[in-house]
Amino acid sequence: MVYEGLERMKKVLFICHGNICRSTMAEFVMKHLVKQAGREDEFEIASAATSREEIGHDTHYGTKEKLREKGVPFAKRQAVQMTKQDYQYYDLIVAMDRENLWGIRRIIGDDTLGKVRLLLSYAGEPEGEVADPWYTGNFEATYVDVLRGCQGILKNG
Repeated sequence: MVYEGLERMKKVLFICHGNICRSTMAEFVMKHLVKQAGREDEFEIASAATSREEIGHDTHYGTKEKLREKGVPFAKRQAVQMTKQDYQYYDLIVAMDRENLWGIRRIIGDDTLGKVRLLLSYAGEPEGEVADPWYTGNFEATYVDVLRGCQGILKNG
């Protein structure tokens, strides 16, 4: 039964290569923005990896450091890999870069429902990619991009 005024919760899955830097940062930033906006009952937010390299590992210390600096709460977690079932469950599957798009399609096949997009497309940059701080060491630049993309999802979600 659907009650007037109640909409289905929007389920968002953030994806990066290892699920310890960018996607976890996006998960916690999005949860923080949603809470600040008083919209926690409208969103379900999670993150996952396209690879198996970091499965079971907690969030990268550089991501934790940046989140602490910005006042964004986070919790201990373990990296997980995206599954084909995630495609059916989540409404938005949000990749950090084009390599992640390739990895997602390797797992799910074709994006027949149009759920998969780059994070920065929500910030008005359809081809924009969030740099991987694992390689760049620049967690601030990653945070700025993640914040802009998450703000776009919140605004349009």
